[in-house]
Amino acid sequence: MEVIAIKHPHQFARTDFPGLSMALGYFDGVHLGHQKVILEAKKAAEQKGLKSAVMTFDPHPSVVLGKSVQHIEYITPLEDKIKEISKLGADYLFVVEFSSSFASLLPQEFADQYLIGLNARHIVAGFDYSYGRMGKGTMETLPFHSREEFTYTVVDKLTDGTEKISSTLIRQKIREGHTEELPGLLGRYYTTRGTVIHGDKRGRTIGFPTANIDIGTSYIYPPTGVYAARMRVDGSWVEGVCNVGYKPTFNKPAADRPSIEVHLFDFSREIYGSEVEIEWHRYLRSERKFSGVDELVAQISRDKDAAVGYFENNEGLT
Repeated sequence: MEVIAIKHPHQFARTDFPGLSMALGYFDGVHLGHQKVILEAKKAAEQKGLKSAVMTFDPHPSVVLGKSVQHIEYITPLEDKIKEISKLGADYLFVVEFSSSFASLLPQEFADQYLIGLNARHIVAGFDYSYGRMGKGTMETLPFHSREEFTYTVVDKLTDGTEKISSTLIRQKIREGHTEELPGLLGRYYTTRGTVIHGDKRGRTIGFPTANIDIGTSYIYPPTGVYAARMRVDGSWVEGVCNVGYKPTFNKPAADRPSIEVHLFDFSREIYGSEVEIEWHRYLRSERKFSGVDELVAQISRDKDAAVGYFENNEGLT
């Protein structure tokens, strides 16, 4: 997949690209609804003899348009979004910088410059997709703005049986700790990438060494607590138990933001500085303060047993 970064106003000519079947959307999470849109564009490309393309935007429009929003937490920050879209087999990914000047484009200007102007011959988007200044362009106005230069497909909403699958719903599930429900929405478990950093190394002194992971501030954090999780280290997945929290048994006062520590089963390598990926499975319990180290060790042992039991019973889901 060729990734093309675009700043407004772009200098591309229509002849720079083959005829494209293009999926439009912000695609945070690249969830099952998003996948339906992208795969529909790919299917249309095959039927019409076109190349498949996806157009997304960065940063989130609310960073530019919102009066008070300074920082957005993502399900899939841009690098992760690129990776997930690439898995779907698109030929091109256009990443348009969402700026105030880009946001001010009239719907017809957007269609002229970013659809017709990039040689889109077929457009695919969700039923609620909007474009142009103040979102005045919709899938109902798209035929008019196409100037008969492209055809289009509207993808209906996808539900999990009760609710529309959406980035908003997935963010809610993550923030509430319902990580076990996410495969039914994302088509995979929620993952976060980060770097193994030095911690206080207290875990190894009590028999449960942990890897401290800095995942930065781009991701949505699950709530504090203990989770059954897997971590990808050097290309291999290792099962473990993950703690998100402020370590109240030891920290007085609490830290500014929670730490993320993963105790891996049957693992003893030094991995400081390694880039790793956490796959969040089941929420096991809330974080709480213990009276002492012995009580903490006993609970961690129970957490490990619960996580081991979970992975044994859900071997086919990993």
